[in-house]
Amino acid sequence: MIERGDIPSLLFWGPPGSGKTTLANIIANELDHDFINLSAVFSGVKDVRDAVERAKRNWDYKRKKTIVFIDEIHRFNKLQQDSLLPWVERGIIILIGATTENPSFEVIGPLLSRMRVYTLKRLSDENLKRIINRALEVDEEMKKYDVNFEEGALEILIFLSGGDARVALDTLEIAVKITGGKVTKGVIEEVMEKHLPYDRAGEEHYNLISAFIKSIRGSDPDAALYWMVRMLEGGEDPLYIARRLVILASEDIGNADPFALVLAVAAKEACEFVGLPECELNLAQATIYLALAPKSNSVLLALKRVKETIKETPPYPVPLHLRNPVTELMKKEGYGKGYLYPHSYGGWVKQDYLPPELKGRRFYIPKDAGREKKLKERLEEIRRKIDSNKE
Repeated sequence: MIERGDIPSLLFWGPPGSGKTTLANIIANELDHDFINLSAVFSGVKDVRDAVERAKRNWDYKRKKTIVFIDEIHRFNKLQQDSLLPWVERGIIILIGATTENPSFEVIGPLLSRMRVYTLKRLSDENLKRIINRALEVDEEMKKYDVNFEEGALEILIFLSGGDARVALDTLEIAVKITGGKVTKGVIEEVMEKHLPYDRAGEEHYNLISAFIKSIRGSDPDAALYWMVRMLEGGEDPLYIARRLVILASEDIGNADPFALVLAVAAKEACEFVGLPECELNLAQATIYLALAPKSNSVLLALKRVKETIKETPPYPVPLHLRNPVTELMKKEGYGKGYLYPHSYGGWVKQDYLPPELKGRRFYIPKDAGREKKLKERLEEIRRKIDSNKE
């Protein structure tokens, strides 16, 4: 498309330092188009309006085509994105956007449908090595130094950069200036800490917590611990992880091991009490236990069945025998009449508790997992008694 000189509106989606802005600059250098460079962090509706006016003049006077490049386009709100739509649709501007966030959530549908999305991946170690070597060959500032790497220093630089070319090049520049060209592992480690891509409000946040939960659900404590530490090292709030453990204890384990919920809540309390870094131990303990606990989602399914029934049926009135006769008038109306107090019958007595229209409906269906197997046996025993006493 670049060789033909005819490109559509484009959206580059990828992690930091993967080449989104570089691609936009390549397009700007290769094509004889008017190129307007905006950053969503520093630009507003006025800047967009000015760019559009410039593009309209180019269009009216049949000058060059106009490319408007917007870095971090996901930071534009809906109104700002809407202001681009008619000009993209009419072809007055060719829009090129760059984003680190999932465009499905961050770019409005009408604009997204008019752009071709290209997904960029995190750079490989070989990619970074080529970029670093290229910088040393062509960058005028780097050529002032006789740059050489201590054994293992280049590998450390690549590893700590985490696939981000910008981090690698910035770190290299600082390290070279500090050492005068003799780059050591120690200097690299001093200049930077390991670059862990993590945004507590971005997609990576949801990707990691999803992997964490699915690893516990799949009974893999090693993977669960890995994802947990990735989140904590990236700056995640430990209470967020603890809350998800509390939810999982009921959603995926439930009555197969009721102690799982107790331990999850205890881990949450421990996080509030001791904080980081010590509460990592509490989270790790709970994570391992929940991963190895027997699994049952019967509580989740029971809740779902009840909600579906309530949605599909009228709000049946509470049977009179289940209502408390608080006043004399209520007694006269039949509130509480015929109610059988289970303790007077050894702890259980045949009695209807659902509305008559839902009699016999089953919501909770226990599984043969862990302690829930005992609950299943108990429930089956009760239901046999009910069936044997049917009139």
